[in-house]
Amino acid sequence: MLTWKKGRRPARPRTGASRRLLAGTLLALLVTALAPPPPAAARAPDCPPGQNDCSIWGDDPGNPGDPGDPGGGNGGGEKPPAARCQWNGKPVACYNEFLGWFNNADGCYYKLAEPQPPNAPEGSKWYVQTCNGGDLGQQTTVLLATPPPGFGAPPDPEELARRVLARLSLLPPPIAVAPRRDTGPGLVGLPVWMWLVLPTDEPDERAKYLGPTITESEEDRGLRVELVARFDRIVWNMGNEVKITCTGRGTPYDPKGRHAGKPSPDCGYDSGYPKAGTYRVSATTYWSVSWRGGGESGVIPQTRTSGTIPIEIDELQVVTR
Repeated sequence: MLTWKKGRRPARPRTGASRRLLAGTLLALLVTALAPPPPAAARAPDCPPGQNDCSIWGDDPGNPGDPGDPGGGNGGGEKPPAARCQWNGKPVACYNEFLGWFNNADGCYYKLAEPQPPNAPEGSKWYVQTCNGGDLGQQTTVLLATPPPGFGAPPDPEELARRVLARLSLLPPPIAVAPRRDTGPGLVGLPVWMWLVLPTDEPDERAKYLGPTITESEEDRGLRVELVARFDRIVWNMGNEVKITCTGRGTPYDPKGRHAGKPSPDCGYDSGYPKAGTYRVSATTYWSVSWRGGGESGVIPQTRTSGTIPIEIDELQVVTR
């Protein structure tokens, strides 16, 4: 906006300059209108269908954090053990049903060629060799007098356990709160209720949300692994740096029930929000997944985090007469 002192007016731009300024402004607006929208913020790649945690196949996700830290964390403990099979510093499957067994020494998979080409020396066999950590573009057939290191070995027990874990499909919690935005705002200092809305009454399906336990097993090439997933807790992030830990699904709020207007009997923010605002609430479930097989055992901590839902809180109005 142009401003000037009293009694003085700004100099009127010359007609040609004014037209050029107007044309430049219109051109800038046109470019802005036609420009593609800015790219969305980067996010983690989607998991494969039926798998709700892409980290299952990656590095050790670490130990769960304290009840006030739904993000988990490494807890400052020991570093996870190195993967049995690696390529360029990254873990790879020690066995692949299409490529065969992995040889750490050269980074190649080996599988017996079928059918075997003729004229092989006695005791030698032809192998399909896939190098560069399984790159199908680096595949050839080689003749070896003895099987390569690792060939024919059973799978790594933890690798097999993680395969079973991916099949369990632990699900993120479907959450609800009261007061709800669609029925009106809550008030400062009044209790907030939190609970899970499980979409089914079928026991096996409900267990995927909060257990209490899920058991599964698998056998591969003579190795059997048993896995038990135990629900531990659910941590609610109230959107204002307050976190509430509950041990179960919580109780749905009933405005006509005997606890109406009172704190939740099992899962709530009893003191309520200290000031007005709109807050975004989320929840994270914690699981302890233990496995054993092949003379080994271990624990693979897991978390599942919900989306967020808004909750609106207004000031408590005091009426005086």
